Amino acid sequence: MFADYHVHTEFSDDSVYPMEDVIRDAVEMGMGEICITDHVDYGVKKDWDQGEISYRNGEPLANVDYPGYMEKIRQMKETWGDKIRIRTGMEFGVQRHTIPEFEKLFHRYSFDFIILSIHQVEDKEFWTQDFQRGKTQEEYNLGYYEELLTVVEKYKSYSVLGHMDLIARYDEAGIYPFEKIKPMAEKS
Repeated sequence: MFADYHVHTEFSDDSVYPMEDVIRDAVEMGMGEICITDHVDYGVKKDWDQGEISYRNGEPLANVDYPGYMEKIRQMKETWGDKIRIRTGMEFGVQRHTIPEFEKLFHRYSFDFIILSIHQVEDKEFWTQDFQRGKTQEEYNLGYYEELLTVVEKYKSYSVLGHMDLIARYDEAGIYPFEKIKPMAEKS
């Protein structure tokens, strides 16, 4: 079956793709199933109902508006459900200290699919180099993989791991040798 289970819409702060357009495009491509998995990153972003939201480049830096998200998915199922199977998901950017928040969110809503990702460590982003700054390549790579291992060992409410080597995308020093992190990879 032709399906996509890693899709971000306007409910994710890294996308402006309207959910209805996502579904329409998936139907036009002949997909049989799609799961919307917008981002939640506790530690660096707040929920819409947690007070004042920060902005970056004029765009809100916030987690998904959950009630609006669930309602929009319900509407899309009603509108498009005879053409494509629509699943409800999220991409959880978990850190060891944010596990309790993700557990609460997971139990509050009915999700079909969760991508577990590590988007930050110590509330520091990779793409901005905040996490890497002041560390050697070995220190920030080991820090990333240690966080990944800890989260995988402690957090179980997910379906798949997402981009397990995300730190490599933002490693300005080049590719870190896999042999150096292989022992951690073998533990999980």
